[in-house]
Amino acid sequence: MSSTELPSVLATSVAPKVGTVRVAEGERLRTVGLPGITLTVRSRPPVREGLPPALYVHGLGGSSQNWSALMPLLDRLVDSEAVDLPGFGDSPPPDDGDYSVTGHARAVIRFLDAAERGPVHLFGNSLGGAVTTRVAAVRPDLVRTLTLVSPALPEIRVQRSAVPTALLALPGVAGLFTRFTKDWSAEQRVRGVTALCYGDPGMVTPEGFRNAVEEMERRLALPYFWDAMARSARGIVNAYTLGGQHGLWRQAERVLAPTLLVYGGRDQLVSYRMAQRAARAFRDSRLLTLPDAGHVAMMEYPETVATAFRELLADTGELADTGPTSARS
Repeated sequence: MSSTELPSVLATSVAPKVGTVRVAEGERLRTVGLPGITLTVRSRPPVREGLPPALYVHGLGGSSQNWSALMPLLDRLVDSEAVDLPGFGDSPPPDDGDYSVTGHARAVIRFLDAAERGPVHLFGNSLGGAVTTRVAAVRPDLVRTLTLVSPALPEIRVQRSAVPTALLALPGVAGLFTRFTKDWSAEQRVRGVTALCYGDPGMVTPEGFRNAVEEMERRLALPYFWDAMARSARGIVNAYTLGGQHGLWRQAERVLAPTLLVYGGRDQLVSYRMAQRAARAFRDSRLLTLPDAGHVAMMEYPETVATAFRELLADTGELADTGPTSARS
């Protein structure tokens, strides 16, 4: 192993069950074992049989819980499942230690092939946006529509506020950051993440903050937490440097599925100025811009995102006679 590589943490060598993962009302968790990976999948029962399937893929440092605000609003439209990518949420690391965008995309494809639920309405946020773009490009047979919330697609001029996250990709930085922040409480860490990811951190409810702190405490106890973060950050940076047919923008141009793009005006990680480039790159795209949203619009403005998705279905002829958008309405 070269001096620039992190030691591999294999799924078979760790015990990922450190604490109880939160499950919102109406949600279910299950574990899916596949060759080389074990995935935790969060789902909600649809209001009726026969609704088309949907799969949600979270961003760097996130989990399937990031979609818990949106999924109930789509109960009458789709049969929802959200996956914890390998090494995140409640999924252990991949056996081969591959946290590249291609590695994560391969995990999603492996799950969809095994589940035989495709084609699905595919959702992705941030890192998950890059992953699902690659899935839609290389396996169009698996994707009905594509919804991307602040997708991590290459930028020439990265925002200054995104630099610390990108630095995690550098060898040794994750270790230095761990030592530097060893005395930080889970509350301090959550406040920092919320300030970075939300357009208005004040939108986080006290209950939501407590839940996030509990989840942060659980994740920090995992022996592979920082390894997964650093390797996945490196995977994003490496994907940004790829050219030719494997470049993410080139793959965006190959996506055939109708695409909904959601960008936040206060996003500190993915620049708002990339929205128009994305709208040009995806051949069949609709653009939703939310001036007050940050990096996780599906958590900040779930009703708005749900309405835009319903309009996407109506526009593409995918909308069945499902009644109101929200199961709670």
